[in-house]
Amino acid sequence: MPRYILVHSTASTNTYLSKMAMMLPTGTVIHTTHQTEGRGQRGNSWESEPGKNVLFSMLLKKPAVPVASQFAISEAVAVAVVEALSKYVEGLKIKWPNDIYYKDKKLCGILIEHSIMGAGINHSILGVGINVNQQVFVSDAPNPVSLAQIMGKEVDVEEVLHGVCEAIERRCAFDTYDTNEYAKLHNEFLSLLYRHDGKFYPYAKADGLRFNAKIRDVEQFGLLVLEDENGESNSYAFKEVQFIIENK
Repeated sequence: MPRYILVHSTASTNTYLSKMAMMLPTGTVIHTTHQTEGRGQRGNSWESEPGKNVLFSMLLKKPAVPVASQFAISEAVAVAVVEALSKYVEGLKIKWPNDIYYKDKKLCGILIEHSIMGAGINHSILGVGINVNQQVFVSDAPNPVSLAQIMGKEVDVEEVLHGVCEAIERRCAFDTYDTNEYAKLHNEFLSLLYRHDGKFYPYAKADGLRFNAKIRDVEQFGLLVLEDENGESNSYAFKEVQFIIENK
């Protein structure tokens, strides 16, 4: 079972946990009711009304995952979050690389940071922010949504926290390296991938150029493989391409 440590207020649970990682056992969860400088992907901030949402970071020590396959940890966490939140909401998807979406709105953000030592991963910090009971979002985030908004009622924040952490701990029990198990995980990740339905959608490259493409795959290093309307496939790193999503 995860070991929970509540910090009533902190700048960032990932930052807090990273400073203590050497002293704590694997499975430790730092969670908070108020995060003042929550970090998201692309260097963005993460908005959260105090006491309304799930905000935590879990420590994973020395997973038996090759450095070249570290994206498997990201896949495992994302699949686990969908698994746990599906108790409340159906139809959740994983928007590459690892946001959790309900339709075209963002329900959860995940930020994973690895500490590499030699040829292996010394530890990973698995940061998760889930919009649970927040009703009003005031930042410039384009498309947030919460469980309460979807369900029309509030949800027990502690229940969500424990359910998600336990699911992540099960999924991230990387004690040995098994290529068959990783292939199974990858296929499960692809089956939950947002826009992985054979249809063309709009994207934008880092230089702002827009194009239509469909998702073909996600490579071992986490690169997104898109096929454009001319049938040409290209691989993109996280900051090299953006999803174009209309606000609704």
